[in-house]
Amino acid sequence: MPLHQRVRDRFRPWYLLDVAAFLVGAVGSLRRAASGLEEQAATTTHTSVVAVAAGLLAVVVLRFTVGNLWGYAVEYVNAGGQWSDLPFLLPVGSGLAAAALAYAVTSNFGAAAWGGFWAFVVAAGVVAIAVSFAAGYREPGA
Repeated sequence: MPLHQRVRDRFRPWYLLDVAAFLVGAVGSLRRAASGLEEQAATTTHTSVVAVAAGLLAVVVLRFTVGNLWGYAVEYVNAGGQWSDLPFLLPVGSGLAAAALAYAVTSNFGAAAWGGFWAFVVAAGVVAIAVSFAAGYREPGA
């Protein structure tokens, strides 16, 4: 099989999100480095390595966050729920609201994503406990 056909068969459109996350991380790192180098405009090896590391970290954070959210959604549906149920929408909505609020307060996308993720985690835990109490505890096999 020719190489171009193998690449076309294995390429997935969501890989572009990885590329975008890498570019955001790397370019952000280079911009931060350039803002502190008024007299020195050249990019050093250290700056380049830090930019690549920041880009790779952005890809890891993207994969971790999207993977956890997707896993939460799939497991909820596999357990018999619907994506339109309030116990599913409440953590997602609270995470999005917290991210929007954190971005409005700090103007920092990283802080907004961090705050939104942890608001989602806390809300999902609270909803899981509330649903467990509401449904009642049953022994397995009983």
